[in-house]
Amino acid sequence: MNGLIVPPGGGRRLVAKAQDVTFKVTAEHSKYASTFEVVVPPGFNTGVHYHTQGEELFYILEGELDLLAFEPRERTGDWLEWEGAEGQRVVRAGAGALMFVPPGCPHAFANRTETPVKMFFQSSPPGDHEEYFDKLLDIFTSGDRVDAEGVARLREEHDVHQITPLSYG
Repeated sequence: MNGLIVPPGGGRRLVAKAQDVTFKVTAEHSKYASTFEVVVPPGFNTGVHYHTQGEELFYILEGELDLLAFEPRERTGDWLEWEGAEGQRVVRAGAGALMFVPPGCPHAFANRTETPVKMFFQSSPPGDHEEYFDKLLDIFTSGDRVDAEGVARLREEHDVHQITPLSYG
């Protein structure tokens, strides 16, 4: 059995419109998790969503993101203003911050700065996010505008249950 060493800049990179994702470890390599390097452009907002099956881990390498990982008292208005039952609030987090998201936990991130943010992203179980990003690239490269309905169908197909809108800035 052999391990895997991925050099800087290594891995399979997908770039289109609001997505810049490099696959580092995939289902081909691991039965437990997929690992990606993600560049989040200014203005990108995942919108609040949850997954019934998967766990996710986000680690900020460069820049700042607004992060949410809790069930709010009320799912109304702007998620950036939400508050959890135990007083949780959205956090502006910089390099070195980590967000872990268990199945069923509403979560979101947004880049409300003027510079791209680089993060390490891990998803378990492996495979589904790889397929999702591949199909998303197809949607993003198929025309001048992002097909919002196509993205919504894709997200639902891949256990991404959207609570607030996804936006690209």
